Amino acid sequence: MSSMETDEISVVLPSTATSGLSLSLHPLPILNISEHLTRLKLQTNSANPFVLGALLGTQNGREVEIVNTFELAIEGGAESVDHGFLVSRRDQYKQVFPSLEFIGWYTVAPKPTARHIALHDQFTGYCSTPLLLILQPTLAVISSADVNAQTLPFKAFEPSIEIRDRKSRSVYIEVPYNVETGEAERIAVDWTARGGGSGTSLESHLQTQRSAVKMLHERILVLVKYVADVIAGQAKKNHDILRSLAALIASLPASENKAFREEFETEYEDVQLTAFLSSLTKSANILNDLVDKHLVTTAGRDDRGQRRRMGRQGTIPGGDWGDRLH
Repeated sequence: MSSMETDEISVVLPSTATSGLSLSLHPLPILNISEHLTRLKLQTNSANPFVLGALLGTQNGREVEIVNTFELAIEGGAESVDHGFLVSRRDQYKQVFPSLEFIGWYTVAPKPTARHIALHDQFTGYCSTPLLLILQPTLAVISSADVNAQTLPFKAFEPSIEIRDRKSRSVYIEVPYNVETGEAERIAVDWTARGGGSGTSLESHLQTQRSAVKMLHERILVLVKYVADVIAGQAKKNHDILRSLAALIASLPASENKAFREEFETEYEDVQLTAFLSSLTKSANILNDLVDKHLVTTAGRDDRGQRRRMGRQGTIPGGDWGDRLH
């Protein structure tokens, strides 16, 4: 690191300055940025490539969610953003995800510097206060040394203005964030972390549910057998067990209730209808493929037959000359 970079005045305010922003970070941006850095390292054969991308998310007052990202292109060096590419990609994402807006940008660096302030000014036309999300690989190395550390190698910053020596300058305030995940995102992240193997979180979850249902079924059979044996006089009555069974049965919803049966039958019919529609769609696709293949295989045969018929009728040049010769 050069002495200029070492002696440079920090553009990040001290920890005493706090941000009132409530920031949530989803797993997809974490995976996208990490993959972007890894791919550039391999493509450029460089340990510290320049990484730049846009952050997409939602903002409601001071509550911000970072939901997705996309990479950005550079014009004539690493100091100028290709704005045409940015607008094009933003509009494409807007068509698919109408609720997502451009809310900031990301890069890879140990800390924000004056270079990032210059880049920040290029994004103010798309968002009044674009956030900065930095991936800090050095933080990941430090965290890995401590087995109890759970800190992600990411830091988020909010732009601000500082008055210093009667002059204003652009600075950053670190923003604490929490990782916001849904069930689908947790399954996807776990699947990615396992390398996409067969032992996915969804499969494990379903296996756990199946084991629980199987155990419940076996225990219900034991209770049913006990009651049947008591009625048949083959087992001794245990009034404590029978009272517990009666209380358990009383706490269950009335399965023979008319409203329950109607709702159950409605859901059952919906499931069956969905299954039938799926089968019908699959059959229609198979039939469509069969028709396409039939048309392809018979197209040449029909053309040859039509030429032979036209030749016999004298409607092609060969037929006309044959008539004239005769």
